[in-house]
Amino acid sequence: MDANIEEWIQKLKFYGFSDKKIMEILNNKKEGKIMPVYKMVDTCAGEFEASTPYYYSTFSDNEDEVAVSNKKKAIILGSGPIRIGQGIEFDYCTVHAIFALREEGIEAIIINNNPETVSTDFDISDKLYFEPLTLEDVMNIVRKESKDLTDENFLGVIVQFGGQTSINLANALKKEGVKILGTQPEDIEIGEDREKSEKFFERLGILKAKGGTGYSFEEVREIAKEIGYPVLVRPSYVLGGRAMEIVYNDEELAEYMKIAINVSEDEVGKHPILVDKFISDATECEVDAVCDGKDVLIGAIIEHIEEAGIHSGDSAAVIPPQTLSKNVIEGIKEYTKKIALGLKTIGMINIQYAVKDEKIYVIEANPRASRTVPFVSKATGIPLAKIATKVILGKKLKDLIDVDKHNENIEKMNYVCVKEVVFPFLKLPNVDPVLGPEMRSTGEVMGIGKNFGIAFYKAELSAGTKIPLNGKIFISVRNEDKEKILPYAKKFYDLNFEIISTSGTSRYLSQHGIPNKKVLKISEGEPNILNLMRNREIDLVINIPKLGINPRKDGYMIRRSSVELNIPYITTINGVKACIDAIETLKKGENIDVMELNEYRVI
Repeated sequence: MDANIEEWIQKLKFYGFSDKKIMEILNNKKEGKIMPVYKMVDTCAGEFEASTPYYYSTFSDNEDEVAVSNKKKAIILGSGPIRIGQGIEFDYCTVHAIFALREEGIEAIIINNNPETVSTDFDISDKLYFEPLTLEDVMNIVRKESKDLTDENFLGVIVQFGGQTSINLANALKKEGVKILGTQPEDIEIGEDREKSEKFFERLGILKAKGGTGYSFEEVREIAKEIGYPVLVRPSYVLGGRAMEIVYNDEELAEYMKIAINVSEDEVGKHPILVDKFISDATECEVDAVCDGKDVLIGAIIEHIEEAGIHSGDSAAVIPPQTLSKNVIEGIKEYTKKIALGLKTIGMINIQYAVKDEKIYVIEANPRASRTVPFVSKATGIPLAKIATKVILGKKLKDLIDVDKHNENIEKMNYVCVKEVVFPFLKLPNVDPVLGPEMRSTGEVMGIGKNFGIAFYKAELSAGTKIPLNGKIFISVRNEDKEKILPYAKKFYDLNFEIISTSGTSRYLSQHGIPNKKVLKISEGEPNILNLMRNREIDLVINIPKLGINPRKDGYMIRRSSVELNIPYITTINGVKACIDAIETLKKGENIDVMELNEYRVI
């Protein structure tokens, strides 16, 4: 390479230009590759010499401080920067993968540039490269650690613990000659690609909600008309259900398309909008499993407490399932094995299901770690990520755990674990705290007890919500939910709660023999429900809006005031049912037991 061009490229790299951009500047002429050097992060602030294996790249120096070992080694890709609350699973799984690699005598190398994780603590891995999760940056490190892909001790790269960010690099890395450890990119793509996944599930004889993809309002509207409203719509290749909504008609769809385009015009222009038939009144559940290509270890069947349509990251969840029939549980086990083996999974897989009228529909299958792995592992005592890593390295499941015994007994636990989520609504003024398809939570807690009522109460308490055992309860629900709320309103009355309702709900409850006191809506004047809330006369708020866009103003103000006044509130029918279970349990005089996790497992 010409010395002047090399010097010029060196300067561009120093200023942060990518190889791709430099090629564009050079009219796609490939010039010699300039590699960065890696310097150690000074974790001692200059007070004394640091010796931590924590590195960053630079083009401003010629002295490289990384010592490449001759040990067997593997690289784990992290998640990179991510929205608050959406990285716990990646961090947890990465740390446990490191533990597994070390147990097998393999050098664990992490690439991640998210400082707010345990996996990027300098003393967790053998080496940490604090670098962006781009193909160029990852390949630079791979070339260094593998001696330009010639080192037999370099085992490859693990992508399934870093979420969508690392999964998106799998194909490109393989094309560069890098060995991907675990499930192969072409098999991962079946779960990611809409058309391929639908053909896959059809071949297996597994039900899936009808759907399609479109790039414009006209295309999406035609799909919605064909499969019928309501539909679940979202941009593809986004995390946390971002910009996902349930729409009920053409007008809402038109409004939604404006929102979706604003999320990322480039993304929406490049990737299609996904449209699925929304299965209303369904129970959503999911499974985290590990597969070695022959056997499948089902970590747990997780039943969501909120109905389908609430993002899995925002829904409370329970292990073992509380309302699923034995036939459904066995069906889910069978489907999970079929899907994991059909996708040639080596390592982790997460599968989400919807159950309605004893029929099981698959929502999606992702051959990677999910956000529920920490919950499942803590609830069952089975270190799924650690086991998955050893499977990725070539070990067989049956050499690590009694697979058949565990799979047969996953729903027969002697205790119940409830995961509840923590929301940031108090710190975000004007945000509607209603649950929906887009993830909003920023953390989660777990409650554990000898029955569901105790476990749910403890989970709510841990999340900052103290469920009242008496007092005044406000109930206001949409018309289509009035019949569903009736038995629960009756239970609240039988539990000695005083019921307050606005006109429509009050009239309906009275017509069905449930005593209640009518209060004015906010728009009807004063004194209204907000006055009662501000006067601390309401102990629990039940306000159930229609899922979708354009929530009603009165409902929004009630929910928002609940957050600001620290009044417990519920926005789903299933949430009401769970709350009543907890109240009934405690009113029977059952104690809130406190024990160590391991003590529950030997009850």
